[in-house]
Amino acid sequence: MLLNLHVKNFAIIDEIDVCFNDHLNILTGETGAGKSIILGSINIALGGKVNKEIIRKGADYALVELVFQIDDLHTVEALKELDIEVSDHQIIISRKIMNGRVVNKINGENVPGVMLKKVAELLLDIHGQHEHQSLLYKTKHLSIVDQFGKTEIRPLKKELAFIYRKYQEVVKELNETSISEEQKLREVSFLEYEINEIESANLKPDEDESLQEEYKRLANANTISENLSSIYDMSALSNTSISENISRSIRLIQRVSEFDKRMEQFASQLMDIEGIVTDFNRDISEYMSDLEYDPREFNQIEDRLNLINNLKAKYGNSVSEVLEYLENAREKLEKYTAYDEYIESLLKQKKEIEEQLEYISEKISVLRKKNAKELQDRITEALLDLNFMNVNFQVAMNKLPRYTEQGFDEIEFLISTNLGEDVKPLSKVASGGELSRIMLAIKSVLADQDSVGTLIFDEIDVGVSGRTAQKVSERMAVISKKHQVLCITHLPQIASMADSHYIIEKTQDSVRTTTNIYQLNNEQSIEELARMLGGVEITETVLSNAKEMKDLAKKTKLY
Repeated sequence: MLLNLHVKNFAIIDEIDVCFNDHLNILTGETGAGKSIILGSINIALGGKVNKEIIRKGADYALVELVFQIDDLHTVEALKELDIEVSDHQIIISRKIMNGRVVNKINGENVPGVMLKKVAELLLDIHGQHEHQSLLYKTKHLSIVDQFGKTEIRPLKKELAFIYRKYQEVVKELNETSISEEQKLREVSFLEYEINEIESANLKPDEDESLQEEYKRLANANTISENLSSIYDMSALSNTSISENISRSIRLIQRVSEFDKRMEQFASQLMDIEGIVTDFNRDISEYMSDLEYDPREFNQIEDRLNLINNLKAKYGNSVSEVLEYLENAREKLEKYTAYDEYIESLLKQKKEIEEQLEYISEKISVLRKKNAKELQDRITEALLDLNFMNVNFQVAMNKLPRYTEQGFDEIEFLISTNLGEDVKPLSKVASGGELSRIMLAIKSVLADQDSVGTLIFDEIDVGVSGRTAQKVSERMAVISKKHQVLCITHLPQIASMADSHYIIEKTQDSVRTTTNIYQLNNEQSIEELARMLGGVEITETVLSNAKEMKDLAKKTKLY
């Protein structure tokens, strides 16, 4: 569950630090007080989209930090699979937003933003004000059914996804290689030309580099020879050459070596130098002897380089790339040469994979039918609890004429909210308020199957009032028996059910506007309920009604 929320320099929040509790945590406040900012900060901490404008004016950064208590062993194991260790049953998630960059951390270690989203899926489920609109799409219905039966279906769907990717690859290859006989002949002719052109060159790996070196040497042979001759003259031939000077120096030092033993060391060093110079003179003399400019050899190298560069311009940036192109061309030619057998092999693969898809999709479909029936009954029960008095809710399943990564099932939720009416798709029947309650019913049913510790509802009460509001509050209480629930609401019926009640307030002075949040004690909670019931003027009667509402809520909850 979410133990603590710490926010600093976020929008109009200066700094808040709030601890949440078990069961039902209610957040209330005037319109515009900043309730959406509180929820937004949690969203961003868990990998939501970051806008640099959220940094409070005058601040260098914004910070959101969440502390979670994790007692569920399956969640701990799932986090370990993500290489996240849980210490003392807690993890700390933080996100620091600065101009131009964002730093994400889990337990003090930097992580990518995508990791925050993966962790969020294990720890927390946020139902925002507009999420119920997703119920209008059939794909959402399929995912809800699969989520309800995820223990059985998930491993099969993982296997199905792998098989379906293979299926797509084979279909793609068939589509790309299916050509007419005339096209095939043209392609074969062109490939044969390319293969012959490259093979006839008899290329060797890195040949172009060695040829380029030799070409550069021969092209500059005269310049090299002139410079080496000058060096050799200075080193070995002239009266003032290096060799002559070293020899003279050795003779001079030998004359005085009998007077000081250190002279022997100097003489030895000079002899080593003389040996090095002698070797150098010999090597340079041999190099000059071998350095002969042969126009015929030069022209051969130049022609070879031109041939290789021409092939590189057509088939790759280096000899190795040209040779790789050659191998690919040979493979293509082999396919086209045995084209009929190749297509037959692909069609056989396609058929075998389709049989696998049919088998696994059928297994998933059987499970879906079973889960869909149970889910239908459970959601109907929840809808009745939410004051849909004459509801008829159905989960309809149809078989698609094609395979998908989800199998071949199409699922759609149908509903009738009035006696005697036929069931119709949600998009044709439900209003915004009804969709909100339907989503709450679904969430409450899924919550029984889910190990996610915390559920957040942002104004699930949209379009709800009166007795229906009371039913919604009771359903919230039911969910919060097994899960920590954070609920932002405007309705006193829901707020009265709070196990922990928080007020979000906006204050301002002559310079700044600031949002704060703090927990209310029982007396303060009753006063807040009275405000929600009575508006501007809070009378004794309103306070009495608020207290009575709170007392009735306590009797309703049986934790």
